[in-house]
Amino acid sequence: MEFISIFDVIGPNMIGPSSSHTAGAASMAQLARRIFKPSDPSFVRFTLYGSFAKTYKGHGTDKALLGGIMGFSPDDERIRDSFKIAEETGFNYEFVIDEETETPHSNTADIFMDDGNGYTFEVRGVSVGGGKIKLTKFNGIDVDFTGEYSAVIVRQIDKPGVVAHITKHLAEANVNIAFMDLFREHKGETAYTVIQSDEKIPESVVDKIKELDLIENVKVVQL
Repeated sequence: MEFISIFDVIGPNMIGPSSSHTAGAASMAQLARRIFKPSDPSFVRFTLYGSFAKTYKGHGTDKALLGGIMGFSPDDERIRDSFKIAEETGFNYEFVIDEETETPHSNTADIFMDDGNGYTFEVRGVSVGGGKIKLTKFNGIDVDFTGEYSAVIVRQIDKPGVVAHITKHLAEANVNIAFMDLFREHKGETAYTVIQSDEKIPESVVDKIKELDLIENVKVVQL
């Protein structure tokens, strides 16, 4: 039997009328921004699907996504004024409404981020209810990431020895691995290793992991 906490019943602290369409939207965009760090996006494109596409204005999903990508938490009152704040700060964004494409979950958004210097990253986020979210794609590759733990996210070439290299340096940094997942589309091509820990991950581990030529990018997302 799945455990249901009191927080699942009463919902999260949030600005807006809907835990799924508002709080969840803000959380997924905020998590996308955290993964994009240390770069800051100069342009973001949000593509909304399913229920998000149909009800985004009435539920404030657009305000929540924009607020989240600017770093606002779901209970930040600035979400109400996210369009005004984006205009005042010169933050560039675009919303694309796709009511035709079917997705496995109705509350789905793609978030494409561009730092203006050649680095781009796209995630697909899903709001699963009660303010909870997960990211289901990194640059088109299927993943399953909730952001509930500190994590090391590694983009790599799928070759033997890469995962061992990653875990070796995490062990040397005394990082306790709670969960580890490998995601790829095709053998020998781009893959993602997502390692989650229930403690803070030393930033110094990033440079060690990058020492291998087969490593393309390393991100640390802290609790």
